[in-house]
This record gives sequence, C-alpha cells and structure tokens, in this order.
Amino acid sequence: MTENNSAKDFLSISEEVRDALNENKAVVALESTIISHGMPYPDNFNTALEIEKTVRDNNAVPATIAVINGIVKIGLDKEELQFLSEEKNILKASRRDLPVIISKKLNAATTVSATMIFAEAASVEIFATGGIGGVHRNAQETFDISADLTELARTNVSVVSAGVKSILDIGLTLEYLETAGVPVIGYRTDEFPAFYTKESGYKVNFRLDTPDEIAGVIKAKRKLGLNGGIIIANPVPDEYSMDKRIIDKAIEQAVEAARKKGIKGKDVTPFLLAEIRNITAGKSLESNIKLVLNNAKLASETANCLI
Repeated sequence: MTENNSAKDFLSISEEVRDALNENKAVVALESTIISHGMPYPDNFNTALEIEKTVRDNNAVPATIAVINGIVKIGLDKEELQFLSEEKNILKASRRDLPVIISKKLNAATTVSATMIFAEAASVEIFATGGIGGVHRNAQETFDISADLTELARTNVSVVSAGVKSILDIGLTLEYLETAGVPVIGYRTDEFPAFYTKESGYKVNFRLDTPDEIAGVIKAKRKLGLNGGIIIANPVPDEYSMDKRIIDKAIEQAVEAARKKGIKGKDVTPFLLAEIRNITAGKSLESNIKLVLNNAKLASETANCLI
C-alpha cells in the first residue's frame, strides 16, 4: 500500500505565520542552526530576537524553523528560541538527518538545506541566512560538499545570504552552482561576497539593484517551472566588512587547527567559526551578526514585492 507522502504532515505552523500565509502577507523563513551552532550564548539568543525584529520592522512575518520533539516548527515563540539557544544537545539537521530526527522525536536546528525543505512545504518562497554552505577546501581529496548546494538545485526557495562562508573554496562552490543551474544574483554588486568581506575575486552571474527586480526574477523562474533556488548575494555592510588580509589569515590558521585536530564533516564549520572568532578577538562575530540582519532586511523587502 502506497502512502500519500507530504512534508506538511510533520509541520506545526505558528498562528502568526499561518495567518500571514492565509492573508497573502510577506513571510521570511529563517534557519535555526545559527542559533544552536553558529554563535555562543547569549549572543545567539539576542541575535535570533533581533533578526525576527528586523523582519517585522520591514513589514514581513518571521518564520524561524526548527525541529522540536520531532515536530517541525514553522515560526517559534520566545521560549522555543531560548531553548535552542541554551540547550547543549541540539542536533544539526540537514536533509540526510531528518527521517531519523523526526521518527525518534529529537530536537534539531535546521541547516540551510533543511530550512529550504520546510519553507517550501509551508509555501514560503524566500529565506534569509548568513552564508550558505559550499565546497570545502581540499574537496578533491575529502569530497566534502555541503548539502546546501544540492538543495539549491532542487528546492524552490530563494536564499538571501552574504555569499558563502569564506572558510570554503569559493571558486569551486560557484562552479558547482553553475553546473546545478542555480542563478547567483549580486545585490548592488558585481562581485560575489565572501561572508565577512565584500570581496572574493569572483563575479556573480547577474547584478540587480532593487528588491522589486529580485522578485521579478523569482516570479519568472516560478512561471517557467524551473525547479531549484536562487542565491541572492548581499554583501556585508561597508562598516562591518573585515579586512580581507586579516580574515584570510585567520581562516588559514583555523583550517590548520581543524586539520591537526581531525575535525571533519558537519563539525568543521562550527569549529572554524569559533576559531576565527577567537583569533579576531570577536570582530568576526560582530560582522556575522550585522550581515545576517542585513540579509533579513533585504529578504523582507523582496518578500513584500512577491505578494
């Protein structure tokens, strides 16, 4: 006997998000990995609240996504955000992990890929994050490629990010995205940003200068029936962009530390971000927070142009 499979069967959509969707109001999906695995407490909790406030201040409804006791929550209350911020045993959920996490009723923060899956299931078209995952350095030896990239090739959610995390191999990541047919749009920039910095040395596919133009591309892609997402690369604001030489040196040190300690797989990114934060005396954390808020603002503006 074949069951009618639907991710919607596992969703619990908050009243605020459900009302917004029913009334055709702007909604922005937000990930939860940044809360549980991206920053230390209480910076993670305060940032989560500030991101949601930024979305609301720009006339949209935030839909932070996480798995709590096996239930996929679309839109979290303050207590749930606090739980994700403080609890030490929150798993990190990508597409691969979801069946086990849900069947065993575990708690997990959603990565870009998992957030995209459930955003699409809830009919939310746009998602704001910090930086997407990508092809890791030395991937020709490790085959370490983030599931975020394969999700972008198949799931119909547009992602606003400050490029890819600069701890990755940006050139190979862009090559992968080209092969997967994922458009890379620069918002008011011709150069692909590198998370902490505005410069990477690589070009975007297209430059767009207004949220309305971005919304137009999303609508055209939808009407064409082309599956997959779009990357909207939004550079970190000038005043929070770090010196490329300083951050590149910090990344090299962090990558070497990870190599010596044998850090692999999904543990690599949290380890590297923590190492870089220590090496830069916290400056990278400030940059990280500001770029996420900047992305939440642009995603909200674009979401309003989609309705």
